[in-house]
Amino acid sequence: MAESNFVDYVKICCRSGKGGRGSMHMHRAKYMPNGGPDGGDGGRGGHIILRGNHNYWTLLHLRFQRHVFAGHGGNGGKSKSTGAQGEDKYIDVPCGTVVYDAETGEYICDVRDDGQQVVLLKGGRGGLGNWNFRTATNQAPRFAQPGEPMQERTVIMELKLLADVGLVGFPNAGKSTLLSAVSSARPKIAGYPFTTMEPSLGIVAYRDNQSFVMADIPGIIEGASEGKGLGLRFLRHIERNSLLLFMVPGDTDDIKKEYEILLNELTQFNPQLLDKQRVLAVTKCDLLDDELQEMLKADLPTDLPVVFISAVAGTGLDELKDLLWQAMNSESNKLKAITHEESIVHGNKDLSYLQRELEDEGEDEEIVWVDAEDIDEDGLEDLEEVEYEDL
Repeated sequence: MAESNFVDYVKICCRSGKGGRGSMHMHRAKYMPNGGPDGGDGGRGGHIILRGNHNYWTLLHLRFQRHVFAGHGGNGGKSKSTGAQGEDKYIDVPCGTVVYDAETGEYICDVRDDGQQVVLLKGGRGGLGNWNFRTATNQAPRFAQPGEPMQERTVIMELKLLADVGLVGFPNAGKSTLLSAVSSARPKIAGYPFTTMEPSLGIVAYRDNQSFVMADIPGIIEGASEGKGLGLRFLRHIERNSLLLFMVPGDTDDIKKEYEILLNELTQFNPQLLDKQRVLAVTKCDLLDDELQEMLKADLPTDLPVVFISAVAGTGLDELKDLLWQAMNSESNKLKAITHEESIVHGNKDLSYLQRELEDEGEDEEIVWVDAEDIDEDGLEDLEEVEYEDL
């Protein structure tokens, strides 16, 4: 079996560089019998830095890179010479990579933008040379500082695809066929279930040279949130989609029931996915005549827009793209994207982490996640600003 080129989970041991030690040196010159201390400082150890790179779309390049070590700082020298700085190590990751501590599961950071840099581990500071410790009462100090030790941490990196529209449906619902029909992507298409074994991205062209990104998520089955089928492996990619397009074939016995099963699996995985905009597409409508479509409309869900399409025949695709574009750019969708984008990624993990931080500091305040929808404009003035720089 051919090995997949899509890797969205890696575990890496990272280690920063230790700082160089300061120099304990006394200046010696025939014209200066009491030259005094001139020991230089040690150099800083190298950092481990994550860097977002839009040229990568999987973590495949890190699959066999199990260890990343930064360089050590050089030792200080005479004549106040500072040691060389340790080499920083950059880990290029695709945009949308979330990093957790492998031992505690603690959320560390989220790399979303191209060129974004996050210092994962800081290198040790270099020690001060004896030149820094001279005083009026101790003009010839015979000691210097050692450098700070290195830091080591094993981290887990998870990729969550960044896309505007995520396709949600059972196997053989026509997701890959739709993606190939509206974009230049060429996912595998066949007449058996679980044809798609890895997510695919496609850029969908729209009117006036505009476009949006569509993601084909491998088929979900009933019980996926409990580990059945492909399990939870690809459900996390849906978290980053601003809009979810549910796809149910028109020849299904009960379209509404199948939609509810899909919705329930997403709810079991992450209840906050219900806050995303949803659109239902009834696929393979080339098998249905107009009369049968009218009969089906009476039994379809009424809480979301519904469109009948056929990717093979090209029926309803323009209507679908118009509907998706309007939903993505609606004011309600923008509000939800701002309100819940952070909570989906950080909510479950960060709150417990922040709570532990408060308890360690002797605080008994309970942290509660508040949705912006529950706060009126006057109440926003009462919220305290929170700094996240040190998390």
